[in-house]
Amino acid sequence: MSTRKIGAIIIGAATLIVIGYSIFKIITGKEVGFNEVIVIGTLLMMFFSAITWGNKEEKDGILLEEELGQRITEESSKISYFILLFFILAAVAADKLINGTINVFLLGILGLAMIILPFVEFLVAKKYQ
Repeated sequence: MSTRKIGAIIIGAATLIVIGYSIFKIITGKEVGFNEVIVIGTLLMMFFSAITWGNKEEKDGILLEEELGQRITEESSKISYFILLFFILAAVAADKLINGTINVFLLGILGLAMIILPFVEFLVAKKYQ
């Protein structure tokens, strides 16, 4: 079994343990907060990275440094950006529907998210001009 698969199994098990502990806290009435969300997010990020990218020494899968890896990264980054933008927009709309007001910080994040991609594209284009 490759190092990548062993790492993915360990990280996946750790993720399930943290998710189970968070569910236990919810069931017992304790508050689930910042720490649980950040740890689950970090572990899931590591898990998906481990199952996606191959190891250069073991040559098992697509490498991030390859042209295909670069293409996958570019496409997935842009798709992820638009999905995140949609979720922020939905959160602003849900906040307005539920609370009757708009959270200024959330609205600021939405505005920032809307200009980040064109601004970064402008900076990258300037690099090649």
